[in-house]
Amino acid sequence: MSPAARVGGDDILRLFLALRLPGDAVEMLAAWAAESLTAASPGDGRVVPRDHLHVTLAFLGRRPARELPAIVGELRAAAAESTAHPLVPVRYRETRSVGMIVLEDASGAATRLAADLHGRLERLGVYRREAREWLPHVTVLRFRQRPRLRPALTGLAPLVPSDAAAFLSRLHPAGARYEVLEAVPLTGRRPPPEAPVGMERMR
Repeated sequence: MSPAARVGGDDILRLFLALRLPGDAVEMLAAWAAESLTAASPGDGRVVPRDHLHVTLAFLGRRPARELPAIVGELRAAAAESTAHPLVPVRYRETRSVGMIVLEDASGAATRLAADLHGRLERLGVYRREAREWLPHVTVLRFRQRPRLRPALTGLAPLVPSDAAAFLSRLHPAGARYEVLEAVPLTGRRPPPEAPVGMERMR
């Protein structure tokens, strides 16, 4: 991930919002993936790079850059009402294209944050809530052919998010590259009034 990505007002951005993980949690997940997934995955399977590990809150897709200040503002407002609580790895799951570690949100803090954020983004007109319930997880493997792995989650401790962030996803032949546009703290209280986020904050 590259912090403070540069964007222009006329750009079309591929955006998502996510909970970031602290360095020790990232290293733990990366070590587990290297031991449990690398040797077992098929030739076209790719273990997710350590700097791409996160818990997605909302995928917005292609949005005009001019919407970014308002999107970040809603992320900041939602994060100000949330606090960081442990997310416990409970099982490995595969979909048609990814393998993930499903997380248990025992406190409900992350689930409430996601629901609050989804509502805010819908009212802003930049997001449509999915029919299925939000599932806290970390994507750890991408593939074309489903490997049907059943790795044990040995050695994985609870994950406590460090903050939330707006990410830019840039597509490349070798896979997407993520850049942090802005990170916001999970303060658990409403922040004081401030000027609207401007593009200059994205540097």
